Amino acid sequence: MEMDHINSFQIIGMSVRTSNEDGRAATDIPALWQKFLSENGPQQIENKVDGTLYCVYTEYEKDHTKPYTTILGCRVDNGGTVPFGMVATTIASGNYMKKTAIGNLNEGIVFNAWNEIWNTDLPRHFTSDFEVYGTKAQNPTAAEVDIFIALNTRVH
Repeated sequence: MEMDHINSFQIIGMSVRTSNEDGRAATDIPALWQKFLSENGPQQIENKVDGTLYCVYTEYEKDHTKPYTTILGCRVDNGGTVPFGMVATTIASGNYMKKTAIGNLNEGIVFNAWNEIWNTDLPRHFTSDFEVYGTKAQNPTAAEVDIFIALNTRVH
């Protein structure tokens, strides 16, 4: 894992309120992906920076063990309208730990990476964490997904 400073940016997409309790997120988040892609979510968003998809975890009630909001969408330039049924969120400027999940998406590489993150003692900020599904994630059997975790520390 490596630490990065990220400047703020905006995401527009579809959202779901979920929790890791009782495996709810394991049902809710794939359903969000299905809905976003089947309803042509990316095509509805104006001012997209590119075709990269972002899966954002935000509005934590406390930490990853309590309810939070997941937003699946695209990074946008400032401005533009938020399509009906979608929300906008801002990823705050700050320090983030980056972990890259590599392998077959269908074998749970992203979930496994989160399990590792949950079992670390990272000084998490629990503001907004996010996954980046860019060009390296296009081949689902040999994907690379960057995961960024908001931290309470400064980059040295």
